[in-house]
Amino acid sequence: MLTSSLPTQEIDAPRAGWRGWFALAVLMLPVLLVSVDNTVLSFALPEIALDLQPSSIEQLWIIDVYPLVLAGLLVTMGTLGDRFGRRRMLLIGATGFAAVSALAAFAPTAALLIAGRALMGVFGAMLMPSTLSLLRSIFRDRDQRRIAIAVWASAFSAGAALGPIVGGFLLEHFSWGSVFLMAVPVLVPLLVLAPFFVPESRDPHPGRFDAASVVLSLATMVPIVYAIKKLAVEGPTSLALALFAAGAVFGWLFVRRQRSLATPMLDMSLFRRGTFSGAILVNLLSVIGLVGFLYFVAQHLQLVVGLSPMVAGFALLPGLALMIASGLLVVPVAKRVAPRVVVPAALVFSVVAYVLVALSTADLTQLIVAFALLGIGIGAAETVSNELILSSAPPAKAGAASAVSETAYELGAVLGTAVLGGILAAFYRAQLVLPAGLPEPIADAARQTLAGAVAVSHTIEDATLAEALRTAAAHAFDSGVVVTALIGAALIVVAGVIAATTLGGTRGASTK
Repeated sequence: MLTSSLPTQEIDAPRAGWRGWFALAVLMLPVLLVSVDNTVLSFALPEIALDLQPSSIEQLWIIDVYPLVLAGLLVTMGTLGDRFGRRRMLLIGATGFAAVSALAAFAPTAALLIAGRALMGVFGAMLMPSTLSLLRSIFRDRDQRRIAIAVWASAFSAGAALGPIVGGFLLEHFSWGSVFLMAVPVLVPLLVLAPFFVPESRDPHPGRFDAASVVLSLATMVPIVYAIKKLAVEGPTSLALALFAAGAVFGWLFVRRQRSLATPMLDMSLFRRGTFSGAILVNLLSVIGLVGFLYFVAQHLQLVVGLSPMVAGFALLPGLALMIASGLLVVPVAKRVAPRVVVPAALVFSVVAYVLVALSTADLTQLIVAFALLGIGIGAAETVSNELILSSAPPAKAGAASAVSETAYELGAVLGTAVLGGILAAFYRAQLVLPAGLPEPIADAARQTLAGAVAVSHTIEDATLAEALRTAAAHAFDSGVVVTALIGAALIVVAGVIAATTLGGTRGASTK
């Protein structure tokens, strides 16, 4: 039983007043921005591909470089927030993120857009751990904190819901760069209001700053994530295996150093708690499933079905709305039912969603229903798992714990795109049967990506040949979707099994 480990100060903690809830509203601005940015980019990718003509590798990098940089820096930034002030890191991150987003909006090449996205990742790493860890310090009463985290998790879903709609409107009336300019009006209110309503918080006894730990954390995450990307796209090459081995070695050195320090950058004892580690893995696998689904459904709706970006966004709106609703409605359920029951039960909906996609992508209504079911499962699972992660960590280390949670989220975003997207790209190339008579340059472009095939089809004067190319590309893409959906379903099943065996048997009200 985990009830006995709940500290007295948490049971008798004071409740937050109106300023706390207003601070929550302010903190939702960067959360909304990051989630909008992720969703918008998935929908803007076809337009970016048509304009900048990125290769298949560059196309994946445009999506992946941002979460890759975040994954490498989140633990460092979370720890720096604990040390130097979480609100301070939030404000620095917001300023930099807005400035770089404005520059990325006018990137003339795929390489410069990738560089801009990487720099956005640096400042984004300052934003996300700060928001979640500040909630830990503002809402000390656990019932209030559970509601606040449900709102925090729902803000991700709300941003995902707003992204396709707002982004679709922008993409239909302006260039793709307009989706990056949204950061400016969202973050300016944060910079004005946060100093007045969000209290500063930090670890009162941070200990000595250890630069070696920072270097080791970067040396661990970056090669491993890049190796996963290479494995997904190119298979088990010597470079990918070498990168993975290097990351594993640096990871071992990082863990060894943390255990030897009096005040480690990341308290490794947290991972010995089944609830903490289990919730992290549930977060990771759930996000892989969500991002992987969005990656292929956005392309299917626009490039195969032929919907505009805005209409494609509206098609997914029911699922995103249900994701928000399930994240909020699971709060009273989690107070009465054990997490090891709530989370697997919720994830059943997501498994059914992927199975529906594997059965058919031809029926648009079935695809909309599938995403609605996926949203129900992911929304509930993310709320419960994030609350368990924060409750398992001491308040003084909220930034580091939040950073681990965010690292799982961003690593899941990388894996969702790199692994599921890479598998989809591989099946697309393997199944693509090009019509006879295509010039070789057009054939080469069509073999790269679905967006490339659609783009070059518009340059073919023979309408019959152009339509044959689009049909062949769509068939190859959807054949890869079937395999990808089955893999996504298997990952969600694994997440459910982990939740059932690690998240404890006590009710949410008393689970530590």
